[in-house]
Amino acid sequence: MRMSLHLPVSLMILSSIFLFVACATLRDDRHAQGIDLQNLPANVLGKSSQVLLVRNMNPASAEVQVLALEKQNNRWHSPFPILEGVIGRNGFALPGEKREGDGRTPSGVYHLGTVFGYEASFPTKMSYLQAGFDDIWVDDVNAADYNQWVKIGATNASSFERMRREDDLYKYGIVVEYNTNPVIKGYGSAIFFHLWKGPGQPTEGCIALSEENLIRVIRWLDPASRPLVIMGTKEMIDRYGR
Repeated sequence: MRMSLHLPVSLMILSSIFLFVACATLRDDRHAQGIDLQNLPANVLGKSSQVLLVRNMNPASAEVQVLALEKQNNRWHSPFPILEGVIGRNGFALPGEKREGDGRTPSGVYHLGTVFGYEASFPTKMSYLQAGFDDIWVDDVNAADYNQWVKIGATNASSFERMRREDDLYKYGIVVEYNTNPVIKGYGSAIFFHLWKGPGQPTEGCIALSEENLIRVIRWLDPASRPLVIMGTKEMIDRYGR
């Protein structure tokens, strides 16, 4: 997996993104038009031309808006309506403060990596892994393979998540490359986009969407566009800007 962006950069891009989104003119409640991210520093977005912005305007709520942005002809625009989603039951963690089992979603800027699901294949441009009954994601902070996808027989971990769940929440998913390179034990594991239990029902720290909307995102993502996810609240960023 590729390296996560450093925390100071995460704060910089979050501040800039919220500034530009706040100043954008919205043609209606569902579409964001005319969002201009041209002034973002080149070292922040790099060569990325696809961004998922996950924003929570009410820190007391797990409900979020997920805005897809793509760059075409040197301008950013939204290819489809704003999507409704949910995050961790305890909201967003401040950058650097996410910890294993705290029920919070990490704020910051991260690459989007492998797509996974239960079927043998899926029509996506992203790298795809089928989740089998012996596939797990290690969340044991004392395990050598903490925050990694492994086979159940190939680890001594005492705690893990099964990637093929009985409740089908991982029927489709996208790996968020949080705490992946380097892996810091205890800083949180298994951060994904996955299916939600229903509107307003929070996760344990992931970002969840309806099946229809998650499939829409997965079909849209293109590794050639180096997709990123940017997550946080306006209030959180304002505190850092003082």
